[in-house]
Amino acid sequence: MRSSILANIAAYLNHRLTLGELVDWAEMTLVEPDIPDHEDANLIMDILAYIGAADTRGFPLTWDILSDFVKRLGGTIRVVVETV
Repeated sequence: MRSSILANIAAYLNHRLTLGELVDWAEMTLVEPDIPDHEDANLIMDILAYIGAADTRGFPLTWDILSDFVKRLGGTIRVVVETV
């Protein structure tokens, strides 16, 4: 589950998913979450719930919030700036 959340956050940050697509994914995942026993279910559910509400004013997906989610899930973010 962690890797799925990290992959979707990365896809959003790299513009492969829109905000609406990310929110839809989180909402669908919340319906029947498949959280392995070895993962922190509370952490997973908190992050999914926040992302699922990110299309409302009270739950913005700022850089700080997303990077905190990634860190709490055990990931890291690297930024690459490319010229086109």
